[in-house]
Amino acid sequence: MSAPPRELATAPAPGHTLHPTHPGVPPFAERAGWAPWSPCGPDCLPAAGPTAHLRVARRLAVLLGVLVAAPLLLVPARPTLYRLLLRAAGVRVRVEGTLGRGGLVVANHLSWVDVLALGVLAPVRMVAKAEVAHWPLIGPLAARTGALFVERARLRGLPGVVAATAAVLRAGDTVGVFPEGTTWCGSASGPFRRAPFQAALDAGVPVRPVRITMTLPDGRPTTAGSFLGDETLATALLRVLRLPRLHCTLTVLAPLAPTGDRRDLAARAERAIAG
Repeated sequence: MSAPPRELATAPAPGHTLHPTHPGVPPFAERAGWAPWSPCGPDCLPAAGPTAHLRVARRLAVLLGVLVAAPLLLVPARPTLYRLLLRAAGVRVRVEGTLGRGGLVVANHLSWVDVLALGVLAPVRMVAKAEVAHWPLIGPLAARTGALFVERARLRGLPGVVAATAAVLRAGDTVGVFPEGTTWCGSASGPFRRAPFQAALDAGVPVRPVRITMTLPDGRPTTAGSFLGDETLATALLRVLRLPRLHCTLTVLAPLAPTGDRRDLAARAERAIAG
């Protein structure tokens, strides 16, 4: 006999409006251990639009062209490369504010778009799950730009990841991380994991929150750019390529001093990004 359905908490996170079809967020005690978890899935996505075969083929061709030229662009102009890749995919990036040098950049996580969009801000070394290294397009770029890959299933390795991140931060590099640990649809968001904030405290560097939002050209919020549930990267990529255009806005918020403990620092960053 199947288990009875559990009652889900339906209140949205501060600053967010719950998506009409969002399944809700279960209590933390009912989630699968410490591993990142999100209830967002196909129900959070808009109805499928036109297939737009010609648009997809054209954009794929441009993407391949940019990738062929990537070795010439990556070292001297990495943000330019990321902007070109997103533009080829039909994504326009808008930056509000200025990101300072160094420190831990933290952002909400919606999509594969986020990784490239943060690269538009500045050269950022991302903390990413190990599977990302094998993704087409994003994996090779992440590896060449010094990404710190994490085996999320190995909890015992977490102190080593924190120490390695702190060492990179002390060296003056900018490190980027998505503290939710997995993607959410944007209409709802997840709690911030605290481990990355310990690295900022250990290194004595500021935390730089960045809010990521995605809209249609007319300004309406959309989940069409999200990468949710068990779908593949190819499925999420094709959904973006079919859109006439997707706008991704990065709002750089005031930096947070590395004070207090990691619980407090994570909570301050989460509140700032939730708005």
